[in-house]
Amino acid sequence: GRGKMAAGGAADAQARFGHSVKGLLTEKVTSCGTDVIALTKQLLGQAARNMVMQEDAILHSEDSLRKMAIITTHLQYQQEAIQKNVERSSNLQDQLNHLLK
Repeated sequence: GRGKMAAGGAADAQARFGHSVKGLLTEKVTSCGTDVIALTKQLLGQAARNMVMQEDAILHSEDSLRKMAIITTHLQYQQEAIQKNVERSSNLQDQLNHLLK
């Protein structure tokens, strides 16, 4: 009966080993799943923050463009006013030259 006992002991040890391996694998899979979830949350958080920053940048750009458009319009008005003044003064100069002849 000794061989049977040894075989039974070996089978028992194998079962225990199989059980602990299963336990370890389950633990690993669980912690791996937890890591994946944590990483996903982290990445989603970063993506959300980046989106908010990009949105801010876009809004800021739109605001800047609007301001630049206003400044451009003002500069055009000023340029037109200057041109009119130049024309007037050259007309005046012509008249003065005419008078001084």
